[in-house]
Amino acid sequence: MNASRPLFPIILKAGTALALAAGSVVLTGCVGNPFKDAKIDPTSAVAGDVARITRQAGKFPTFASIPKKPTDIRPLAQYGQDARSVLAQGDALTEATAPGTWTLQGTDAFAEKARQDAGPQLEPPKPGDADAFARELRERATPPPPR
Repeated sequence: MNASRPLFPIILKAGTALALAAGSVVLTGCVGNPFKDAKIDPTSAVAGDVARITRQAGKFPTFASIPKKPTDIRPLAQYGQDARSVLAQGDALTEATAPGTWTLQGTDAFAEKARQDAGPQLEPPKPGDADAFARELRERATPPPPR
């Protein structure tokens, strides 16, 4: 029996190469500080500011500067309870509007009111009306002048 081959062998090789490259980059970052002995171009417009700022003793944050846990938010368990409540309301709405759970009643009164709101019903045109209208338009039309 043959062993199964991976579906995407090239991707596996590329993933291994990418992991090796990432590991190399991480390790080379720990070798030293490349900015320690970097020179500042004295003709640069910001050379004075760069030299002054890099020589200042900086204040680094401490663990004491981490803010306290907020007290005005809902507890973690409340998020799950609210999510379950929303899902339960969605299920109730789905059940309430499922096919066969409601019927139409009083549609005759609704249709009659809609007919009254629409106004009087017009008669449909007779087939000869369109021909007479087209004949009248042809008689009234003036042809364009000849060129």
